[in-house]
Amino acid sequence: MAVDAATIATTPTSAPATTTGSSSKSNSSGTSGATLADNFQSFLLLLTTQLQNQNPLDPLDTNQFTQQLVQFAQVEQQLKSNSQLESLVKIEQTAQSTQALVFVGQTVAVDGSTAHFNGNATWNFNAPSSSNATITITNSAGQTAYSGNFAVGSGNSSFVWDGKGNDGTQWPAGDYKMTVTAKDSNGKDIAISTEVQGTVDSVDLTASPALLSIGGKNYTLDQIKRVVKGASSA
Repeated sequence: MAVDAATIATTPTSAPATTTGSSSKSNSSGTSGATLADNFQSFLLLLTTQLQNQNPLDPLDTNQFTQQLVQFAQVEQQLKSNSQLESLVKIEQTAQSTQALVFVGQTVAVDGSTAHFNGNATWNFNAPSSSNATITITNSAGQTAYSGNFAVGSGNSSFVWDGKGNDGTQWPAGDYKMTVTAKDSNGKDIAISTEVQGTVDSVDLTASPALLSIGGKNYTLDQIKRVVKGASSA
């Protein structure tokens, strides 16, 4: 048969949870910090000017002066807090980049239905119960490359396509989408979620957050659902 479809007993390990950042948030934080610093300098200038030019016969009220000193201290503390938060963000970004490097060469699964075919393509899907499934693979133009009916068990299954259509025609490399429709023994429709499985080829550390390349497509760390041990895309 041109297509290998089977339930594979793989041993998945959960991908580490990550917290992604964004350059827009970082820019916003930097802008807020700069604005606060400008206000802080303006406050100091206003306070010292007020003290230098106060009427000796009618000096600044003690309560007002105390309130201004409290405001001075609050602004100073806020500036220090912002500086520390910026340092923590940079440390977190560095940690994410380091963590991303661990995935290079690993076989992982990410949410999705479109895989890049170049020799073979692997999809994972999860059926809540045993069912009869119809698997259809289409190219980027919507043309059906392959379609077949299979009995699948409950739980995780993998579908490996070698690029051959129902008539034995070898389809070219490119992006292909898999659609799975299933019915249980009573003929009731079953919803099946799909994942794309592939090997992490490289990591782009210049992006924020870091991007993992899988079959020519980029993914962030939080999109990885599992690492599949013992699996190979070859």
